[in-house]
Amino acid sequence: MPSVAAVRRHDLTDVQWAVLEPPLPAGTGRDQPRKWTMRMIIDGIRWRVRTGSPWREVPAVYPPWQTLYRWFRRWQRDGVWAQILAVLQARADAAGLIGWTVSVDSTISRAHQHAAGARRDGDGQKEPPGGTQSEPADHALGRSRGGWTTKTHLACEQGRKLMAAIVTAGQRGDSPQFIPVLAKVRVTRADGGRPRTRPDTVLADKAYTSAANPAAASEPASRARPTKTNTVRPRAPEAGVRPPSTPTSTGRITPSSAASTSSNTTAPWPPGTTNSPCATKPP
Repeated sequence: MPSVAAVRRHDLTDVQWAVLEPPLPAGTGRDQPRKWTMRMIIDGIRWRVRTGSPWREVPAVYPPWQTLYRWFRRWQRDGVWAQILAVLQARADAAGLIGWTVSVDSTISRAHQHAAGARRDGDGQKEPPGGTQSEPADHALGRSRGGWTTKTHLACEQGRKLMAAIVTAGQRGDSPQFIPVLAKVRVTRADGGRPRTRPDTVLADKAYTSAANPAAASEPASRARPTKTNTVRPRAPEAGVRPPSTPTSTGRITPSSAASTSSNTTAPWPPGTTNSPCATKPP
């Protein structure tokens, strides 16, 4: 019975490769045949991205790490990974595999200790950063309580598929990035036509319920009409302690049909407009 190395148990299956192979670039720009198949190269890149290990620690069952990094970085600068994602999203949407109830949240990543010693003039290095997308002025690095950190703002559908992402410095707030990350949701249609950019409903936690955030707006065309409720209930008074006359409460936006059970913030899309400078502040 043939065996599979443990490190390769998450490699692409034949069915997955049959879906992924058509969107790949047709040529490599070289006349000689490849020493490594593109499937092996992508499996090696996926192993490194999934585990988060250094490139030099890629197992020997995959192509050399120099080859993997060269292909990964080349396709990153040329925008090939984004093109592949767009094709796969269009195919999934046509098959009804994308749920258009979109959740927005963020996560913070601790930067490597060497990030503090990186050169400031990135354009002067051998391989300038960026590519099809410009590098942020702060390189998505900021100081917070944990040191050098980076924050990733994500928009995902209910099947846990990534719809859009924005990377900022770690100390940046969540609420100002609500509109920018939703503005990047763009799924092309397999039969042509305008891409779909409007979710049916947007879910977010209390970090996005600022007074200036258009997520608190209600649109008549929305499927779920939000209504404000209290999220903090007054504590039961202790023995001998007089309860306060006015309990403290904070506002939450939930669909009226689920106001008693939902723990997230639900807002319709598209949001209303506002003249507040906080809502138009660039990311």
